[in-house]
Amino acid sequence: MDEIQTAAVRLQRARIALEGLSVGDSLGQFFELQSGTSPFIRERRPPAVSVWRFTDDTNMALSIYAMLRRYGAIDQDALAAHFARYYARERGYGAGARHLLKAIRAGQGWRSAAQQLFGGGSYGNGGAMRSAPVGAYFAGAVPALLENARLAAEITHAHPEGIAGALAVALAAGAAVQLQGRPKPSRPDFIAGWLAQVPEGAVQAGCERARDLPPGLSVAQVVAALGNGRQVTAQDTVPLVVYMAAEYLDDYEEALWQVLSAGGDTDTTAAMVGGIVVSYTGAAAIPAGWLAHREPLPRWAFVDDEP
Repeated sequence: MDEIQTAAVRLQRARIALEGLSVGDSLGQFFELQSGTSPFIRERRPPAVSVWRFTDDTNMALSIYAMLRRYGAIDQDALAAHFARYYARERGYGAGARHLLKAIRAGQGWRSAAQQLFGGGSYGNGGAMRSAPVGAYFAGAVPALLENARLAAEITHAHPEGIAGALAVALAAGAAVQLQGRPKPSRPDFIAGWLAQVPEGAVQAGCERARDLPPGLSVAQVVAALGNGRQVTAQDTVPLVVYMAAEYLDDYEEALWQVLSAGGDTDTTAAMVGGIVVSYTGAAAIPAGWLAHREPLPRWAFVDDEP
């Protein structure tokens, strides 16, 4: 019974991270490359659109959740098949992911297809964009968290930096879960709590900069130091995400407006920040109106009668 209860608790944490991720994604897609010049961002005013459609960020995170629900872990072959089955180009997949998922649908093994991307694997931000539910699910079990975040990422992002980005976001979400009910730590303390688990490289160095930036900087200064995802790489995206999540860990709404004001790849940065911050605040921190506007999540991620 304890194991069943523990699995249910872990899955509920992953679901909360998925909710925070998907709302961030669906709001963020309105502001791609607009940054603080948008009057909606300056005035903290969501667009007056009845349905906020989610992007590939959420669509692939739904597959992650489905694997955790079915297996309690990431089965790479099953996840690769699931990614390919529910691939929908209109969700805004990048060129590399489109090529890979079409190849899998056509029968090519995902391992060979992934390694062929960009001559050794992609270091884009797509592995990190969907990893918060993994971190929330395995919070408190760091070896399992690292292994499953790696397994989930390398199907599409086999480059070490792409994997490092996924590990950083998963670690941050796991740490946020562990901190629930405790006072919000400082930004340096929050990032320092898990940074040593991120492999050395550009992503780790960027997260170190995010930890060490002085207080009181403008968003523009933070972007100049860390990037904002405009290059769509893990190393240009994850440092800003962990900075914003750590700085505004106790305020889901403000965390999203702040990362949206940074511009760049806003659906993806907001998805990552949303998945991390909600893992600390809980789902009740998501504005009810935002949840109501977000496109309903599809049934296939939550039922057992799908193949």
